[in-house]
Amino acid sequence: MSKTHAPISRRTVLGGTAATLVVPSLAHAQAPVEIEYWQYTFETRVRAMDELIKQFQTANPAIKVKHAHFPYNDYRTKISAAIAAGQGPDVVQLFYGWLNDFQKAKILQPLPDDVMPAAKIDAEFFPMVKAMKRDGRYYALPTAVRSLSLFSNSALLAEAGVKEVPKTLDELLDAAKKLTKKDGGGNITQVGIGCGMDAQDQHWWREVLVRQFGGTAYSADNKTVAYTNDAGQKAFQWYMDLYTAREVTARAFMDEPQAAFRASRCGLMVDGNFRIGALERTKGLQWAVSPLPSHNGIRSNYGSYWVNGIAAQAKGDKLAAAAKFMAFVTTPDAMQLWLKVTGELPAREAAAMSKENTDNPVYGPFVAGLKEAVATEFIDEAGQRKVMMDAQNRVLLEKVQPIESLKLAAAEEQKILDGFYKG
Repeated sequence: MSKTHAPISRRTVLGGTAATLVVPSLAHAQAPVEIEYWQYTFETRVRAMDELIKQFQTANPAIKVKHAHFPYNDYRTKISAAIAAGQGPDVVQLFYGWLNDFQKAKILQPLPDDVMPAAKIDAEFFPMVKAMKRDGRYYALPTAVRSLSLFSNSALLAEAGVKEVPKTLDELLDAAKKLTKKDGGGNITQVGIGCGMDAQDQHWWREVLVRQFGGTAYSADNKTVAYTNDAGQKAFQWYMDLYTAREVTARAFMDEPQAAFRASRCGLMVDGNFRIGALERTKGLQWAVSPLPSHNGIRSNYGSYWVNGIAAQAKGDKLAAAAKFMAFVTTPDAMQLWLKVTGELPAREAAAMSKENTDNPVYGPFVAGLKEAVATEFIDEAGQRKVMMDAQNRVLLEKVQPIESLKLAAAEEQKILDGFYKG
């Protein structure tokens, strides 16, 4: 029977810089311990993890990491089915908003406190990661965090005579109007701003626009939907006017905003730093990044992240190996590698706020955005996303008035919150 020994202090080197970690030693087995890591398929994240695994295995020849990745649409179902059958990953990637579901299904186990102490995580990681903490224990931890910024197509802005990227919502409207193109029949052929609640706009709406109009989307305890207040109504009306009264965007234009942006048929786009890698590989695309436009002097942002957690089924030597791997991929050097490959920001505050990162013309606006970023405390991320998608579609497809659609959305989302908090 395999067993683990008491934790020992070691020096783990990644990318040339040493970081002190406390990791469990492994029993002296006849063969290397193999653990399996799962994530969803996103090209830059797969490349980054492959590189980290290569470095980890070089430093830890007694551990083999098998890397598997799956299409996003099937990912959650595949995880649940595999772990319920006692198969699948030892270390699993999940979106932070899925934690409640994963914990309820007993898919995850708490991170070993002797390897990743909660107090140390509290002190060194951005505060938003505390959403992964339950009853004083962390159940998952990110390598990287995300914020939002405004992407602009520099060539299209110059062509439209927009000399500066928008700094306020009023300037955004003015620029979007100049950037929008229509054919002879009045159909939009180039959107001034790419939009969609199925993309990043649900986050821009909840944690940025509602706050900039003077409110919050939820009560302080997260148990009550609050966006039907005056601020929420004004924010939603402003957003929907982009489609209707102002006609500077179109529903499902080229399927999604980032596709239109990469094709140079979209002048502006609110998106996350995870988009950087794909844009950098788009030949001929001239683009820039700037902070999200402010309104009424208010700046806000949305923070999110994907985390890694240890599956409940990992025991003995596999648990020790999984914990060691988790510690490795959350070192400052691992985070910097992840940044360079994917564009996602280090989850450790000191690593993210280095001069190299804050002065970077691409990463810098996202790093600055982390200071004002709020991570929505999702109960059911997929369900709550659908609520906002439905709210948008009722206005655009069924001609429901924006405020009426927003009230219907609030009622639907309140049922989701009540089902969790009162269930």
